Amino acid sequence: MRCAVQIPPRWVASSGDAERPNVARLYDYYLGGAHNFAVDREFAEQTMKVVPTAAIVQHTRSFLRRAVRVCVANGIRQFLDLGSGIPTAGNVHEVAQQADPTCRVVYVDNEPATVAHGRTMLRGNATAAMVGADVRDPAAVLAAPEARALLDLSEPVCVLFVSVLPYVLDEDRPADVVAGYRAVMAPGSHLVMSHLTGDVQPEMVAKLVDVAAETLTPIVARPRSAIEALLEGFDLLAPGLVLTGRWRGESPAETGAESVSYVAVGVKR
Repeated sequence: MRCAVQIPPRWVASSGDAERPNVARLYDYYLGGAHNFAVDREFAEQTMKVVPTAAIVQHTRSFLRRAVRVCVANGIRQFLDLGSGIPTAGNVHEVAQQADPTCRVVYVDNEPATVAHGRTMLRGNATAAMVGADVRDPAAVLAAPEARALLDLSEPVCVLFVSVLPYVLDEDRPADVVAGYRAVMAPGSHLVMSHLTGDVQPEMVAKLVDVAAETLTPIVARPRSAIEALLEGFDLLAPGLVLTGRWRGESPAETGAESVSYVAVGVKR
C-alpha cells in the first residue's frame, strides 16, 4: 500500500547516516514515504523476502489512524507521539488536523537525523512540532520548548506509544516509563499503545527480532500479560487489548496474518 499523496523529500544533513539502514527511514519506506536512502530500500526489500515487514507496519499505521480519529471524536485536541520516527505518510498531525485543524501535535524521537528531517517537514505548521529527546525520560520530553509551547497538561492529552515500547528493553523499566507520562496526564487523557508480541506467530516474530538486531536497534516482544500491566491506571475502550486488526478494523483485510501486535486505547481514570 502506497500513500496517494506524498510530501516531496527535503533533505537535511544526515552526518553520514546513509551507510546503514535506519529504523525511522525503514518505517518511512514501508509506509510509502520518500524520506529514505538506498541502503534502507535495499535492506527493506531483502527483509520482506523473509517476513512481511511492510504489511505489519501498515497494519499498525492503520490502527494509529483509527485510534487518532477516535481520540478526536472523544474531544482530545492535543497529541504527544513518542518514538514517532519521521512524521510522514499519514501520521498523527495529518489525521488529527484533518478532523479538526485546531489539534496540536508534538512528535518525539531521539535520532538526530530523524529529528532534523521532522523539523524540516513540519516547518510552517504552527500546531505541530518535533522534539529531540529520549522517550525514556518523560521530564526531558515535557520540558522541551516545543512541548511546553503546544501542550497544556492541565487538559486531556493523547499520549501515543505506537511501536516504540518494544525498543524499551527490560533493563530500561518500560512500566516506569509509561508511569512517568501517566503521572502528568489529566483525567480523561487517552493512551494509545501497540506492542509486538510473541503470543501469536512466534516464528515470524522471532524473525522480526532478528531483523531489528541487524539495524543495531534491538527490540523485545512481550506476552499479553506484560503488555496489559503497562496499561495500569487506564480504562480500555472497547474492544480492549486485542490484536491489531481486531481493534475496530475497517475491512476484513485488517484481520490478516500480519497482526503480530497487541493494541489498545485507554482513558486515564
